[in-house]
Amino acid sequence: MTWLLMITMSFFWLLLIFYSTVTIAGIWYRASNKEPKGLQFYPSVALLIPAHNEGIVIENTLRAMARLKYKGKLDIYVLDDNSQDDTAEIAQEFSALFSRIHYIPVPPGKPSGKSRVLNYGLSMSISEYFVVYDADNEPESDALEKLVEVAEATEKSAGAVGYVKTKNASKNSLTRMISLEFQVFQLLMQCGRWALFKIGSLAGTNMLLRRSVLEELGGYDVNALAEDAELTVRLTAAGYWLPVVPSSRTWEQEPEKVGTFIKQRTRWLTGNIYLLEKSLHELTHWKGKTFVLSLQHVLTYLFFVILLLFSDIFFVMSLSGYELPAMGAPLLILWFMSYIVYTAQLLSALVVDRNVSLKNVIFVLIMYFTYAQLFIILLVRSFSIYLWSRIRGKTIGWDKTQRFKGTKQ
Repeated sequence: MTWLLMITMSFFWLLLIFYSTVTIAGIWYRASNKEPKGLQFYPSVALLIPAHNEGIVIENTLRAMARLKYKGKLDIYVLDDNSQDDTAEIAQEFSALFSRIHYIPVPPGKPSGKSRVLNYGLSMSISEYFVVYDADNEPESDALEKLVEVAEATEKSAGAVGYVKTKNASKNSLTRMISLEFQVFQLLMQCGRWALFKIGSLAGTNMLLRRSVLEELGGYDVNALAEDAELTVRLTAAGYWLPVVPSSRTWEQEPEKVGTFIKQRTRWLTGNIYLLEKSLHELTHWKGKTFVLSLQHVLTYLFFVILLLFSDIFFVMSLSGYELPAMGAPLLILWFMSYIVYTAQLLSALVVDRNVSLKNVIFVLIMYFTYAQLFIILLVRSFSIYLWSRIRGKTIGWDKTQRFKGTKQ
């Protein structure tokens, strides 16, 4: 038992040191980051919007796309993946009004999901770069230009990654906590990884890529539910960079119900479990800078949740008076330090993003006891679904995130 606890604590401190270092680097990078410089020539860009039954949100999305400022050639493609609502009608109306907006029906095919749709969109378009936005996104008018400017100015760049913000953060407690989480992982952690290791991670939306690079890598993996994470590893393994541009911002809708959140994050986590298994067979996933990326996936999606569970168990056992094995430091410090680091990350993100308020601070203080605990459920659920699918030899289907009315940036 003592050896098990010692191993657990070693992994725990490794995790704390890693995330604390990345957080500090992220604060430094965000504070010192300068606005990108303009270009003499802006390359052509195809903007891809995968859409499946997006009638609730697609109008606001296309209004935002129509407001984009870009000095080069820009074509916007709504990739309609067999929608059964009014997505097609709305997209066709915008296509008739704006010459750079195009409606593209995607033929049925297997496996279903975003990767297949994006591959089809790439086959139907011509451009030097392409940028992906989810169908609920409302990018700021200069978001695309900033991505292109940084990508063109960065050596070995495969594209660039922007910042994703929550447009329905004030809807309820869940959306506010998701927004606060995004401020850490979309702002501080992204910036910190770039500052320390020159590693960026594709966020699934507000991400720019050079078409020739993706063609070189063989396109999107149609079996990957977390297509952004899977492609990030392949790009990094191939020696390409993904610079982070925090001033390029898009606003997206987040789940407003716990059930919707659980389904969305189960898909994300299941996709990352697929990536972890793939990494066991691909040695290139552990070479050079890719090692840092793969290590982070292991730490984030496996050890973080396991250690979260361990810290909860030790906390309850300590409070109940249960006699734990004698060690050089009290086991209660596992819970105490994990709470301190988790909360410090969130508070730092509030300050850097200039989003400090009494309400947000209160939410930060309680998120470890509420929001973070959901990830234990997610880990169990995701591993169960993934293992059951492997036993049956079936591909896990794409689970679309439910949209909600009344969220407009």
